Amino acid sequence: MNYIYTYICSLLTLLFAGLSDNDSEALRQWQAGTVVSKTSVERFGIDACFKAEAIPDNVFARMRGKSYPDHCTVSRNELRYVKALHYDAEGQIHIGEMVCNQAIAADLVSIFRELFRNRYPIERMVLIDNYDADDERSMRDNNSSCFCYRVVAGSKKLSKHARGMAVDINTLYNPYVKVRANGTRFVQPSNAGKYCDRTKTYPYTIRRGDLCQRLFAQHGFRWGGDWKSSKDYQHFER
Repeated sequence: MNYIYTYICSLLTLLFAGLSDNDSEALRQWQAGTVVSKTSVERFGIDACFKAEAIPDNVFARMRGKSYPDHCTVSRNELRYVKALHYDAEGQIHIGEMVCNQAIAADLVSIFRELFRNRYPIERMVLIDNYDADDERSMRDNNSSCFCYRVVAGSKKLSKHARGMAVDINTLYNPYVKVRANGTRFVQPSNAGKYCDRTKTYPYTIRRGDLCQRLFAQHGFRWGGDWKSSKDYQHFER
């Protein structure tokens, strides 16, 4: 019996060591979207998990021709690559990433670190380039993102996202909603109709006064949920 017990303990030790090694490699390589353990994060160092830096070459290569098209007028030097961890609604820790303007990079690092400390749920935080810079696809997947050189939907005006000065959080559950003059309703993403009813609460709903909204407000961001002619519950801009 002692032999069997020792053997099982050895197997478990090897198993958890392997998982830890995988997590450590994911953290070293900063593989956004990967789920990692709390123990691995503690060993890696929490400070290394929340930082903003110049955009690495491999990240910029992912952006070229997508969120950063050839006609982009924003300099690469104006942008920063933000690393952050986030919890999902099930309590799992994810590696997250975001590209933003250098002017708000430090604010985002501070905001995401405080959200993580309080286990505020964010389901997904990867570059919109994973969706070929298709905002609808990214929002449908409840992805949180920032920089994407594009115009405001239905106009020729550059979006705040085009300069990396706007952040969208938990996009599926916090849609953009506008009632047109003819009474019809325009919703983005298009599959988020039921989440327009703000009397109901879902795991990733953002509400006025909750931690996410308060933190962004404290850092000088305006919330789209306060807009009058339309509502953009996912959107924070400066």
